[in-house]
Amino acid sequence: MKRTLRFGLVLALIAAPIATSQNISSKDLLDGLKSTGRWLTYSGDYSGRRHSPLAQITPENVGSLRAEWIFQTGVPGKFEATPIVIDGTLYITGPDNHAWSLDARTGREIWHHRENLPANLNLCCGKVNRGFAVSGAKLYIAALDSNLVALDIKTGNVIGGIAIDDYRKGYTSTAAPLVVGNKIVVGTAGADYGARGFIDALDVNSGKRVWRFWTVPRPGEPGGETWAGNSWEHGGGSTWLTGTYDPELNLIYWGTGNPAPNLNGNARKGDNLYTSSLVALDADTGKLRWHYQFTPHDTHDWDANHIPVLADLTIDGRNRKVVMVANRNGFFYTLDRTTGEVLVAKTYAGTTWAKELDSRGRPILLPDNEPSEQGTFICPDMDGATNWMSPAFNPDTGLMYVMAREDCATYYSWAEDFREGQSYWGGNTTRKRGSGYGALRAIDPLTGSVKWEFKFPTPSMAGVLSTASGLLFTGDMEGNFMAFDARTGKNLWHLQTGSSIYAAPSTFTVNGRQFVVIPSGTALIALALPPGS
Repeated sequence: MKRTLRFGLVLALIAAPIATSQNISSKDLLDGLKSTGRWLTYSGDYSGRRHSPLAQITPENVGSLRAEWIFQTGVPGKFEATPIVIDGTLYITGPDNHAWSLDARTGREIWHHRENLPANLNLCCGKVNRGFAVSGAKLYIAALDSNLVALDIKTGNVIGGIAIDDYRKGYTSTAAPLVVGNKIVVGTAGADYGARGFIDALDVNSGKRVWRFWTVPRPGEPGGETWAGNSWEHGGGSTWLTGTYDPELNLIYWGTGNPAPNLNGNARKGDNLYTSSLVALDADTGKLRWHYQFTPHDTHDWDANHIPVLADLTIDGRNRKVVMVANRNGFFYTLDRTTGEVLVAKTYAGTTWAKELDSRGRPILLPDNEPSEQGTFICPDMDGATNWMSPAFNPDTGLMYVMAREDCATYYSWAEDFREGQSYWGGNTTRKRGSGYGALRAIDPLTGSVKWEFKFPTPSMAGVLSTASGLLFTGDMEGNFMAFDARTGKNLWHLQTGSSIYAAPSTFTVNGRQFVVIPSGTALIALALPPGS
């Protein structure tokens, strides 16, 4: 069913109950991956670990892994989504506002949905979408034209929708929403167009906004003093990747994007809170509990739109609730997730702008670290030491697995006037072709040290999946989908998919068999061991 939602149109997000077994409760979401036939959130569960308890596919038998089915979408563009899987049925979004329901056993299409887009939609970085959220018998998609749309899980028909904000101001949406209790939490994109960022929580029953947290405060609000003049009005700080949630602390953790203009700091003097930061928000009220700014006064487009990974670790003999982030700026951080205190901060990739933090947790800047009119050579490049691709954390090995990028660029900066709906970069970068490479790196969150790495010939944008059997799955730009030993980094298996991989793998069981699925090119590929093996 094709439809267009216009700004200002509000429809009820809930209709009469639908007679279907695909009905997901708040308890189901809290249980996360306890039910092996389910993958209910973008990262699998609220912790963001992307670590599955499944162990049917092991380091010993992974060499027998084969393609069980391949679903061809026929839709060009970067396929970045992670599917929702519920007891044998799979739901996935694709580029250009497409979405499908599939039989997870066979890949057979059950329904196909598409949202029409306005002709004058301006956006950065492709017409991508990263997935659904699910609550009850409804699926929620944050559509590219900044509308939250609710679909009937059984038919794919539209139940209703609400405008998150006006796409004509530069707002777009690409992130999978996160359902927390009776709220749907959504972020927005648009910092590259000078759109002021926010995180919204909407009531699942009425669609009404419960709270909004602005990532760029007004003058007089806490953090407002970190913006000169009226630069806050178009300050950026997008929230275009899904956050995580701690039910015990009732805190939502969400990364924020770059300030605007991206590369010209003269237009926005100050630290520019709360851009390029991690914010911890009270789930009931949206009030800021704490924040940590990874890159104060960011002039390199180093968004902090990463998956915040939650774990409980013993550090210096003390049990700590932590949140871990491998940041685009080249540093790996372990923070206390109750207070935001920096516990570990260490570079995990090549950096020339800073090498360490001071006692206040601020980076100690190195010379020649700012973009300039004549150009300044800086590492990492604008895509960062990592990007939005999901890491994984295995509590058995105690290691965080990150897809790292090693590349540098010459950064240029210039004055640029803001024009609503138009790009607002204030500069650009150039790179030497073929100069970079990628690496899957295992990082010890207790020290920030890299324990092992596996190099790729070009920087990869694929995410990582960890399983209880001690396997890691990820991909590369050459189209190789691979399995690794989580303890040693040994490459155990690979499949040439024929196209670059931009998504993260996920896994689930159907009728007792473990499947691993990965988007590649225009296809979704499901793999399993041969029956009876």
